Formats: sequence, C-alpha cells, structure tokens
Amino acid sequence: MFKNHLKIAWRNLKKNRLFSVINILGLSIGLAVTLTLFIFIRHEQSFDMMYINADNIQRVLLHTDGDNGQEIWATVPPSLGPTMMTDVANVEYAARTLKNDFGGTASLRVLQQNFTENNLFWVDAELLHIFDVPFVKGKAKGALDRPNTAVLSETTAKKYFGTTDPIGKTFTVDGRYELEVTGVYKDFAKNSTLDCNIMASGITTGFFKNPSWNNASFETYCLLKPNTDLASTELQLQEMLNKNMEKENQWYTFSLQPMKDVHLYSSGYDNAYASRIGDIKEVRNLIYLALLILLIACINYMNLTTARSQKRAKEVGISKTLGSSSSSLVLRFYMETGLVTLISLVIGALLTSAAMPIFNAITGQDLSTDLLLNFEFLISLLAIWLVVTLISGLYPALYLSQFKPVIVLKSSIVQSKGNIFIRKGLVVFQFAASVVLIVGVLMISEQMDFIRNQKLGFDAENVVAISINGIKGTEKKDALVSELKGLGNVSSVSLAQGFPGMEVSGRSLSKNEDDKESLNIQTNVTDASVIDVLQLKLLAGRSLPIFKKEEDPLVEVVLNKKAVDYLGYTPEEAIGKTIFISVPNTIVGVVDDFNFASLHEPIGAYAFHNNTGERKSFALVRYKIVANSTTIDQLETVFKNVAPNTAFEYSFLDNNLEKLYVRERRAAKVGFIFSMLAIFIACLGLFGLAAFVGEQRKKEIGIRKVLGASIMGITQMLSKDFVKLVFIAMLIAFPVAYWLMDKWLSNFAFHVDMSYSVFIIAGISALVIALFTISFQSVKAALSNPIKSLRAE
Repeated sequence: MFKNHLKIAWRNLKKNRLFSVINILGLSIGLAVTLTLFIFIRHEQSFDMMYINADNIQRVLLHTDGDNGQEIWATVPPSLGPTMMTDVANVEYAARTLKNDFGGTASLRVLQQNFTENNLFWVDAELLHIFDVPFVKGKAKGALDRPNTAVLSETTAKKYFGTTDPIGKTFTVDGRYELEVTGVYKDFAKNSTLDCNIMASGITTGFFKNPSWNNASFETYCLLKPNTDLASTELQLQEMLNKNMEKENQWYTFSLQPMKDVHLYSSGYDNAYASRIGDIKEVRNLIYLALLILLIACINYMNLTTARSQKRAKEVGISKTLGSSSSSLVLRFYMETGLVTLISLVIGALLTSAAMPIFNAITGQDLSTDLLLNFEFLISLLAIWLVVTLISGLYPALYLSQFKPVIVLKSSIVQSKGNIFIRKGLVVFQFAASVVLIVGVLMISEQMDFIRNQKLGFDAENVVAISINGIKGTEKKDALVSELKGLGNVSSVSLAQGFPGMEVSGRSLSKNEDDKESLNIQTNVTDASVIDVLQLKLLAGRSLPIFKKEEDPLVEVVLNKKAVDYLGYTPEEAIGKTIFISVPNTIVGVVDDFNFASLHEPIGAYAFHNNTGERKSFALVRYKIVANSTTIDQLETVFKNVAPNTAFEYSFLDNNLEKLYVRERRAAKVGFIFSMLAIFIACLGLFGLAAFVGEQRKKEIGIRKVLGASIMGITQMLSKDFVKLVFIAMLIAFPVAYWLMDKWLSNFAFHVDMSYSVFIIAGISALVIALFTISFQSVKAALSNPIKSLRAE
C-alpha cells in the first residue's frame, strides 16, 4: 500500500507541474529561512555551555536606582570578589575581571614593535579555576598568581611573537606595566561570553590591590558549591554587604545571574565589557518570523490543494466506489504532502547552505552549516518534516477524503461555501501578515533615518579620536597637542577621558556632601578645548581653564543643562556655585543638553571637569575638511614623532556613534529580506490561485468574450475578488502593525511618530504586488481563444 500511495503521489506531482513547482518553491524558501534562523538560534542558545562547571557559575549583578527607574549593572565594586571568598559560605571561588582602561584599548610594545589590543583584561587568578581554560603552553595553575604576569590566547601569541616561544618573554602595556608571559591558552570559542585575548594578573594594578565598595567597575564571576540554593546565596550576599557598609550608604544591592543566561539576558544591563551580547527578544522575534514565513508557505499548499478539489473529486469518488476507506485516502493525501515536504526540505537545506555566507555578512555572525550534519539537528529536521507535513496536509487530507461518491460522480461542482470561506480566510491571513511585515520594515527604516539625521547637540562629524593610553607624562601629551594643532587641516584639539557614545565615569551629583538626594551623572576629565572640538553650545560662563597645575586642589566643572536643572539653578545662577561630585567642584560653565548616549536613553546629567587625579585617554582632533588618507597619515606622523614606542590607533566619532545602533540596523536588514521572502511566498500562492480560477472559469470567460466582453473587463472581473481580500487583510493588519511598532518604538527615548503615510505606502505596496501577481494570470485567461475553451470536454 505504501509503495502504491507513493507512486500515486509522484504521478500527481508530475501531472500538475505548475502547482507542484509553486508548492515546492514556497515550502523550500520557507524551510530555508527556518533552517537558517534555527542555526542562528541554536548558536545563541549554546553560549557558555562548554564549561564543565557551567551550571554552577554565576555572574554578580548590581541593582541601583537610576534617573529612569531601577538599573542593572554588569559591574560591581572591586571589594566584592575577595570578600565573597571569605564571607559567603556557598561560594567556592570568585574572580574579578576589568577590561583595560575600563573598556579602552591597550597599547602594547612587544619585541620592539607597537600594537593595539582591544581585549586585554586584568583578572584574578581564580578565574582560571572557575572557567576550565585549556592551556597549550604552560599550566593554568599558578599562571597568574604573581604580579606582572599574563597569559595569551593561541592566536594572540602567534600575532605578537610569531613562531617564537612566548613563555618567559615580556611585553609592555600602556607604557606602564611590563608583563611576563606565563602561559598560552586555546582561543575562547565563538560561543563564549569571555573573549579575552590577554589575561593579565589583576594584582599588578592598584585597582585590585586597593579595592573599595564605592566604585563599581569590575565584572565578577563566582563558582558555587554543588546543589547550592541561589536564594540563600543572595541572602548571604546582602548580609556580607551589611557587614561591610553602613545601611544608609548602600546605594545598591546584588543578585546572581546564571552563566547560561548571561549572553541572551544581558542586553539591557549597563557597563558590561563583553562584546558578544545577544538579546532574547531578538531571538524570539526571529522565531516568530521563521514560523510566520513557514506558515505562509504551508497555507499556500493548503489553498492550492483544496482549490483543485473538483479535479480530485472524481478520483476520490472512484477510489471509494472501489472500496477505499476514508482513512486510506487520508494516508494517500498525506503521502503526497509528505513527498512535497521532503523534496522542499532537501532543497531548503541546499538553499540554507548557499545563503549562509550572505546571512553571516548581514548579521555579522560567523555561523557554519556544519550543524546540518549534526545528529541532533538531523533529528530536528525529521521533526520539522513531520510537523510541516501535518500542518500542510491536515485540511486538504480531511477535506478531500470526505467527498461522497454519489455526489462527486454526478457532477464536477463540489466547491462548498465553507471550503471557499476557509480558502479566502487563509489568503487574508497571508496578506495581513505581509502588510504587517511591510509596515514593520518601513517604520524601522524611518527610525534609522531619524537616528541618522537627529541633531545630537554636538557635532560628531570631522572629529577623530586618537588613543593616548600608551603616552606617559603630561609633557609628552602637551607636546602632542601642540604638534597636532600645527597641522594645517586641524582646527582644534582636546585631551579627554572619553567622548560622546562611550561610557566614562559614573558618579553622583548633589548640592553638598551632606545632601542625601543625588542624581547620577557621567563625568569626563578634559581641558578647555573640548567645547570647541565637540561644537557644544555654551549657555553661560566659560570653558575649563587652559592651564591647571597638577597640585592645584580646585576642581572646576562644566555641567550640561540637565544637571543644572536638577540643582535648581538657571545657567547664569549656576556659575560660581560649589557642588559635590565625589569631591567639591566649582561650576565655571553650562552647556546645552546633548545626546552623549544612545537615543534609546533620555538625556542625563553630564560634567566636563579638570580633576588631575584622573587620566585622559584620547586626543580628540577636529579637522577643517573631510578627512582623507593624507590627513590620517599626517596625524600618524606627528603621533609617532612624539610617541615612537606607542601604537597609533584612531577612530572617527561619527562611526563610533553608529556602532550604538548595530542591532537595530541588523534587525532592519534581516527584517527587510525575510519580509520580501514572505511576500514572495504569499504571491506564489496568489499566482497559483489566480491560475486555478482562470482555468476553472475558462468556459465562462469564453462565453463572455463571444458576447463582446473586453480583455480589460474580464481582467477586472477575475481580479476584483482577490482585491477585496487584500483590502480585508489591510483592515486586520493595520491595527496589529500599529500596536507592534508602537511597542518597538517605545524602546527609544527619541523616536519618530507613527505616520499614516507608512500605512498608506504599505497598503498600496500590498495592493500593487497583489494586482501584479493576479493580472498576469487574469490577462492570460482573458486572451485565451474562446473556441478552445467552449469545446466539449
């Protein structure tokens, strides 16, 4: 029986080539999208599961009250790690990590050559106990027990030392620390949150040797003892905090985050050093999108199969007359569906393999199709095949198998109102989904344009940021500024801790030291030229002084309007007032508010100050005309003349700001491509239905043509029913799209308003696409020879 059903299924596929191609193509694309996204989702879910102790590793999070509600930080005070080891019974090991210069780039001097390193971390030696890092040279045990030691990843060791054995060799970091290489470890996997290229002994730096409970700049991981209760451990953390800090001074609490959740559930956390941050919302959205596209493809199959029911009716009637049962016919139709799905799955897998490089380029991933050959994945493919076969074949199999032989053998008309209603409902669903996707793509595109053109309160164009971490001493830095200003294309230069778009130092602003109320504020140590370089609008007062002696205790500050508003002053009234930001500060100037962070966030308080106790990490250079290779070469020449033992690294300020919206731009690209695929699949189904309707009504069309009907009239007659369905789809889609996009836009503090034009464009687009798809078959039917269509069957 199985072999017989298979033969019949294959014969039907060959007999109805157009409908078979439409079904297979639609399902193939739907399955290819599903498989591609499945590989991406599996990759995201596999993060940090390679560690032996993954189930017992936790990251400590900090909870504090921010300006806009509670904030969660991925960094905690430096005292927490070592105190946990002694005061929290459930903790076996705890280790702190601090990215060089609080997230900055390290300048390396290795074998008389200069390099820059973006992933140098200062860590506790216990980190190698918590994460089982495999070593290829040296041993993990004791590798970082001494100050001034470091271990390198395998790729990093080859990059800096070539074929030379790096063990025992030394290199210099930022012109300050000379480190000895004590080990080489295998590169961290692509699905590891930890991505250190260099791990240096934390006890080399004062931040590790002299910890405090006030500053919160360290990511801290701990290994819990087996079968430890998280709730009881968090209570122990609170008891530890109460023991070490007065209750009234506690501005934060702690919680634990399982290591397996770090990658996907940290996108909203502040101060994380990890570069590989996922987003569970993105994963869920992609799952919904994949299922939607696959469902649209399944609907195509259901629609086309049931639409052709009267062609299959006599086949069913004869089979039942000859003794076939309904269950046997259900099996036969399911066999046909299963064959179509299997062919589509094979083609879909091939399309996935071919499209993976394109997907990687769009998303910035480095995914491999090797997963397709994984046993677990093959089982998943089998499950997908069964589910798609079940969904696609359910309605056609049950509907077609219920035909009564007495009725179908008398007449060829077996289209019931219920069948037609369901088929139209499925078409409406397809186009409603397509309209929602079109609205989504248009709104995301509008928001990206808004971000690109939004006035930020400063001018990021024509500014280059040069890292000066490796330059020691004020004299050399001043010499660099002087040399840079001498270049003809340079208009102004400022030395600063950071720039808009990057985290600087987070502190609290209050009117005086005893004030219990405070406001979170970002502070940036800089000089007098920063206002000119960033083109900030000065509302009152002046910029910071040009000269300041290092021993001068007076700290002067330029605040933004947000900070002054909090203090209750007008910009003019604020000048000369003394406020408290860790130490007393005197306000010398007020600038207008500017977006120093992502447009996801409202503008907060910001301060430029000249506290000599902090370090300036960048030279911000404003040039007069658009930078070209000559300008950069001139900057590099000057830099190397002043600091020959320091690597020259630079970035453009506007490019750095664009990096804040990488996730949104990626979502826009992925959404656009997959939306186009969804619309294409829906159009395939519409094309097939239009072809069937034209074939079904060919005698009617022939009679109308004989009676004088025009081609345009016949085309309109065949198209109007489909156009009605598209309009119904719009009525359903618009409220859904509005709700979804309004919810998405709420993630931005600054965003476009929902525009009627977007819905009009989406509606017209859907209508034009539908008409174009239908008209081809409608015109073809209208042009057919009526003599042929009116012949007796």
